[in-house]
Amino acid sequence: MILTSTKAQEGLPRYFAAVFELASKINRGQLDFELPDGRVFRAQGAHTGPIAHLKIHHPDTFSRLMREGELGFSESYMDGDWSTPDLQAFMDLLRADNDVLFDGFPGAGLVRYYERMRHWMNRNTVGQAKKNISYHYDLGNAFYALWLDDTMTYSSALFAPDQHDLKIAQLAKYQSIIEHLGVKRGDHILEIGCGWGGFAHYAAGTCGVNVTGLTISQEQLSFARQRIDRNGLSDFVNFKLQDYRDEETQYDGIVSIEMFEAVGEKYWPVYFDTVHRCLKPTAKATLQIITVHEDRFAQYRKGVDFIQKFIFPGGMLPSPSALKTQIQNAGLQVEHIHDFGESYSKTLRDWYKRFNARWPDVKALGFDERFQRMWNFYLTSCAAAFHSGNCDVSQITISRSH
Repeated sequence: MILTSTKAQEGLPRYFAAVFELASKINRGQLDFELPDGRVFRAQGAHTGPIAHLKIHHPDTFSRLMREGELGFSESYMDGDWSTPDLQAFMDLLRADNDVLFDGFPGAGLVRYYERMRHWMNRNTVGQAKKNISYHYDLGNAFYALWLDDTMTYSSALFAPDQHDLKIAQLAKYQSIIEHLGVKRGDHILEIGCGWGGFAHYAAGTCGVNVTGLTISQEQLSFARQRIDRNGLSDFVNFKLQDYRDEETQYDGIVSIEMFEAVGEKYWPVYFDTVHRCLKPTAKATLQIITVHEDRFAQYRKGVDFIQKFIFPGGMLPSPSALKTQIQNAGLQVEHIHDFGESYSKTLRDWYKRFNARWPDVKALGFDERFQRMWNFYLTSCAAAFHSGNCDVSQITISRSH
């Protein structure tokens, strides 16, 4: 029997009635709550949308949601207090024009303040930046190699219509950047945040340009250097274990693929001052950057979300207008913008499938089920955010102001 009201229902978990009352106001889709005693309550939106089913294993789940907001609810999932047969469907439901769910549980003020202070402690000074990057990228090259595509690219691919091959879409992303830069064979470009060397490999091997790549991850540096040596490109590519703020050389072009998100708001001006300083007078920079929708930026900026706490400590996304302001303040101008958020949603859904298909091998590396749930929450929530338009990703080509 499916219940649609908590009235006259006894023995409910604490705060469930309040949560269900709010959930019943969803605009799109359907959300079922299966309580530990087997009762199922259904919240039905007025319009069609994603269908999700939550199975509650611990009665304190709703208390954590009310007390700690999004962070408490996400952490209770990691702890196994609730589960769902289709996590992606639930994430899509949250962001399917259902602001009552997305915004309805801010958590207690003291908890929010505590998390904000934790985030502030992770701000990206030169020393802290290395710790923050190491937290995520030094999980081990073997871990990422299990589920990324052959290019070892950990950023959004660029899918053409009716194209579904992840590797082809990643190479298309690289080619798009090269074309927007307008560089030619023999030019020397800087890559701020070189990852595992995928772009440098493509740019040098396919386009004949010279690349200097910067990283502060020792794991990535070792992998990238071996990759370039193995492919006979050592004369064209040089990777350095160096903070971007210390670079002084001027280049024929600059590339930075989803590194800006790790900079932190305090250092946004420093980042763009570095881009300005390292561009030759007529050169361009193409930056692939994730943004938060204008309507959500103020709220996002005041809080700390799941990604900032568990995945990318010290990270911060700009809104499109905040990004343009930083660019202009540094004496730079926007030449071209290409938005492709739906490609990121598709990339993340592909990663989610690949990650879980290889879970036995990931587990063999020493990771537990809590880690698996954390990564699944991360990948699916981000996929939903890009699909709904709450987040976007853009290739932004800029130059010095004339």
